[in-house]
Amino acid sequence: MSSPVWHPFHQHGLGEDIPLVERAEGALLYTSDGREIVDAISSWWVTTLGHNHPRIVAAIRQQAEKLDQLIFAGWTHQPAEDLARGLIAMTPPALQYVFFSDSGSTAVEVALKMALGFWANRGESRHRILVLEHSYHGDTIGAMSIGERGVYNRAYSPLLFDVGTIPFPHKGAEQASLDALNSACSAGDIAAFIVEPLVLGAGGMLVYPAHVLAEMRAICAAHDVLFIADEVMTGWGRTGTLLACEQAGVVPDILCLAKGITGGSMPLAVTMASAPIYDAHYSTDRSKLFFHSSSYTANPIACAAANANLAIWQEGGVLEQVTSLAAREADGFAHLAAKHSLANLRQCGSIIAMDVDVTDAGYLSDLAPRMKAGFLQRDILLRPLGNTIYLMPPYCMTQDQLDRILTAIDEVLTEVL
Repeated sequence: MSSPVWHPFHQHGLGEDIPLVERAEGALLYTSDGREIVDAISSWWVTTLGHNHPRIVAAIRQQAEKLDQLIFAGWTHQPAEDLARGLIAMTPPALQYVFFSDSGSTAVEVALKMALGFWANRGESRHRILVLEHSYHGDTIGAMSIGERGVYNRAYSPLLFDVGTIPFPHKGAEQASLDALNSACSAGDIAAFIVEPLVLGAGGMLVYPAHVLAEMRAICAAHDVLFIADEVMTGWGRTGTLLACEQAGVVPDILCLAKGITGGSMPLAVTMASAPIYDAHYSTDRSKLFFHSSSYTANPIACAAANANLAIWQEGGVLEQVTSLAAREADGFAHLAAKHSLANLRQCGSIIAMDVDVTDAGYLSDLAPRMKAGFLQRDILLRPLGNTIYLMPPYCMTQDQLDRILTAIDEVLTEVL
């Protein structure tokens, strides 16, 4: 009997193999048929410290025995209070308020609603959102609306709202992108500009320099446009610093965090806001409250996992792991790029990518599925983005595990090229 499970981003009609994973540890997944799989993409970019980190597992177990779930509308619990204070202590002082949700998409939806609510409660007619070309912010309606349009959301286009798109700041065209942002912000009806700092993930691991991010922030500030940083993927050390914004000296008005907030162990997200955003919703008028929630907002077990993750970060050593991993990745990818004549080798922290130079490189090209299948045959979890091969491993990855990945990439490229 076939499985009744409907998997995300998977065309079941193709009959592709779906491994059953029974357990995991560090950077390794263990399947029901006895295979040991190297997780080269942190199980979709979430697992930072490694699977089943003992301290995070212990925190989950301990909290599950005390308080499993609690309504968060008008109620609170200590794990959430501790986590909010811990996040405020680790992030820029201007980000003084923490709103909990449960995924990157919802963190972004919350940010958009905060921005629109800010202007509405101030009685100002600002309702337009600006986005960066090739961006991705999630798969809920608002998040899709501010992401790149294409085959993956074409069927839902009647539901999506219109946005203003700023050209991606490709090398040599940075000023054109900044000029476009400045011109768009001058319109007077712009509520906010949302950006993935330094690296656009699902858009193809596109990288742009920190000084461009800083200038984008300055342009928004000059026009009183709210600046939203979507650090769902780039946060928690991926780019070499806790937040990518740090490298540009940028403090957003609203910050979205998820994925690595629990070390990748539990679904949890936060949207952090500056005092003016919160104050615009603070009133004796109940119609001005922030109308957003979900059943599992600030789940105590997830918050406990996040608190354990924060404690590990506060003790130090995580970014040193990232630096070491990044150096080893760079060395391996340089050899691969030279051997196979690959294009556009790029890196930001432990995120590293390169492109297979082929004509048919679109999202529905058969190149990515062929490469993915080749990696799986070699016990590597790696999902190319079109013609882009990238790594985003857990920080605990050993040299032996990295070598297994690099060998698999070498062999698969030899096959497909």
